[in-house]
Amino acid sequence: MARALIVGCGCRGRDLGARLQAEGWQVRGTSRTVAGLEAIAAAGIEPALADPDRVGSILELVDDVAVVVWALGSAEGPAELIEGIHGQRLEHLLGRLVDTPVRGFVYEAFGSAPAAALTAGAELVREAGERWRLPVAAIEKQPAGESVTWGKAMVAAVNRLMGLG
Repeated sequence: MARALIVGCGCRGRDLGARLQAEGWQVRGTSRTVAGLEAIAAAGIEPALADPDRVGSILELVDDVAVVVWALGSAEGPAELIEGIHGQRLEHLLGRLVDTPVRGFVYEAFGSAPAAALTAGAELVREAGERWRLPVAAIEKQPAGESVTWGKAMVAAVNRLMGLG
């Protein structure tokens, strides 16, 4: 089966990784910290050190990836970082993915990040899908106290982009 890259593989990302693995996917998850990498590995997901604010660190990981999941709706950090990973950095990454094996992009369009940044990010993803004919999805379902609804929506989106569901 194909490989998915979860950028921002925190708690919900690890849950998504487990769900995808249960369906036969190979999963790689990213973190900016060693502690994050340890948690990813402990969940049975291949860990990778990468920073979504440094697009090159993400691009280094996509040579064998079919779908990228941008699970950063609740990423934490300075306002400039959050605006960048849902704006300029995201846009730059999407433009560069055209020349990679990546054939789908799923964007987490909700979370604790400012709503304006998430809305702008979702629009960038939709525009990239139209411009480069890259299959994309922007998931706007808010978890209702648990990750079940979110997890199902994310897995369905990944599978749909790959023609599996």
